[in-house]
Amino acid sequence: MNPTAPGADLPEHPDFLWDNPEPKRSYDVVVVGGGGHGLATAYYLAKVHGITNVAVLEKGWLAGGNMARNTTIIRSNYLWDESSGIYEHSLKLWEGLEEDLGYPILFSQRGVLNLAHSLQDVRDSVRRVEANKLNGIDAEWVDAAGVKEICPIVNTSPDVRYPVLGATYQPRAGIAKHDYVAWGFARAAAALGVDLIQDCEVTGIETTAGRVTAVDTTRGRIAAGKVALCAAGHSSVVAKMAGFDLPLVSHPLQALVSELLEPVHPTVVMSNAVHVYVSQAHKGELVMGAGIDSYVGYGQRGAFHIIEDQMAAALELFPVFARAHLLRTWAGIVDVTPDASPIVGLTPVENLFVNCGWGTGGFKATPGVGDCFAHTVAKGKPHRYAEPFTLDRFTTGALVDEHGAAAVAH
Repeated sequence: MNPTAPGADLPEHPDFLWDNPEPKRSYDVVVVGGGGHGLATAYYLAKVHGITNVAVLEKGWLAGGNMARNTTIIRSNYLWDESSGIYEHSLKLWEGLEEDLGYPILFSQRGVLNLAHSLQDVRDSVRRVEANKLNGIDAEWVDAAGVKEICPIVNTSPDVRYPVLGATYQPRAGIAKHDYVAWGFARAAAALGVDLIQDCEVTGIETTAGRVTAVDTTRGRIAAGKVALCAAGHSSVVAKMAGFDLPLVSHPLQALVSELLEPVHPTVVMSNAVHVYVSQAHKGELVMGAGIDSYVGYGQRGAFHIIEDQMAAALELFPVFARAHLLRTWAGIVDVTPDASPIVGLTPVENLFVNCGWGTGGFKATPGVGDCFAHTVAKGKPHRYAEPFTLDRFTTGALVDEHGAAAVAH
């Protein structure tokens, strides 16, 4: 590890990546939510904008929410210009993030295949590839033989329920180790002077004359010049404390991993028709998921009917996994907007900012939205990549509708 990297010289507890300080009575910026987005926002506030009197408040432990409950897929091959802009910005940051943080994140650019199983899938996929190319994003269309060449274990037989007709392929896409990413951001932010405060739940937001002044927490009142909300599935609950509603619904999203296997799966494969996506983690377990649960809720546990559906879908594509054993299952809480795109920007309360609504795309956006949201908080106006995702689009009607464009939503 580079001894001159951020956080390498933490003075008080050299055996830890960061300290656990008592909260101060006031901060220039309070970030609510100690997941990937909150930690990245704090890091870029300190590094890029020189704002170091910052506290990150987490009601549990750092990165214990969706950051620890996602499936680590990273890609930028979205259809719409607005979406591809912010995700490509993020992907470029991913490509230099390990060096920037001075911490290993196991970023593996193994590519992603989005499979097509019908003629309409093919048309939509080719359209998305051409749109990606116009935006300077690496993307290509491969036929069934090309899919087999990239990922030999995919079943491309024509005699199945959903035959593989081809796929989009983004070679620069991949995966990273989610907890390492969080630890890297936390370590670097702490080294720049940010206070990372765990076991500190926000219970209220104080405002005076339409301006945020403080947050009430289980560890006391904390005055704040600005407050940045990064609470993912609980964003609507926190916003309500400040007196406004967000157009969000929160759903559980389940995923699972298998026992450890030898390396057999070289890329990421996603299928909307079969409705599953599968990658293989660095240690060897298969990581699988599908769409969100249909009901609204805040559960963080798996369920047998979802396991059964995911296993059936996976075996459609990967018969080689028929005898693999399930290791564990879990759920995260995803916040979804009406157009399946995020909300990043200002709120009706002055100096209160919100970053939410990422649905199932939050992990891949971590460094990109951290950079954009930090800029928005520091400057008081949206970063150019965040401008299409402001809250007022639900009034103007300028939606960024990714529902039909994102394949399996991840």
